[in-house]
Amino acid sequence: MTWFKREKKPIEAPDQRRIITEGLWIKCNGCKDPLWKKDLEGNLQVCPKCNYHYKISAYDRINLLMDAGWTEHDSSLYSTDPLDFNAAKPYKESLTSLPEKVGVREAAVTVEGKMDGVPVVLSAMEYNFIGGSMGSVVGEKITRAIERSLDNGSALVVVSSSGGARMQEGALSLMQMAKVSSALARLDQARVPYISVLTDPTTGGVTASFAMLGDLNIAEPGALIGFAGPRVIEQTIRQKLPAGFQRSEFLLQHGMLDAIVHRKDLKAFITSSLKFFIA
Repeated sequence: MTWFKREKKPIEAPDQRRIITEGLWIKCNGCKDPLWKKDLEGNLQVCPKCNYHYKISAYDRINLLMDAGWTEHDSSLYSTDPLDFNAAKPYKESLTSLPEKVGVREAAVTVEGKMDGVPVVLSAMEYNFIGGSMGSVVGEKITRAIERSLDNGSALVVVSSSGGARMQEGALSLMQMAKVSSALARLDQARVPYISVLTDPTTGGVTASFAMLGDLNIAEPGALIGFAGPRVIEQTIRQKLPAGFQRSEFLLQHGMLDAIVHRKDLKAFITSSLKFFIA
């Protein structure tokens, strides 16, 4: 007598099986080990194994550094393609599609509030908006942030993540280097503290202007920092560059940075430095 009868289920083809863990793991860009996405998110987008710092958005950066209750400024500013630049992908097309996709209208976000109780004006760059490039609007927004610090005496913090000046705006983008630098000179004369945070990557005209002009220049581990890229330099000088060239550790060793700070320690490091400056 048969008491139990086993049901026969059809065997699904491999492509019909649902992989439950699909999309939950990634391969680390640093150590190449598999990473559980939840672990990465819980560690502020830093690999817990090799310390590789992934890029984060401007708003994530603001929420990481600022106390609750900050106010955004100049969010209505955006570029209008002053040179009518056309290439394989028209510049106007990027300016139209990216705000909805990325969540910002330009590659810099400026807010005002407090950082561990210290009044601060913070500008954070958004790399997902045309590589965080600096055009006329980015230069204007950062200049306005500097002027706001001048007006109210709040410390200035700028977090850079950029490929440099925006080629689609030609000389108009290059002019922003002088414009922002001259505004920072006025901030220095007024003895208002300015801390520059360099993240991966910080290159081109951004490095050649405000990113390296802080009273304190600090960087995240492993950040690429320089003017021209390593490949361009190697092709120009026809020599192999040293290991780790243009990474933040190399720059710290050669006196171009004041400190390298892990993302989880960044807020505490900045605020303790600001409290020292204004004491």
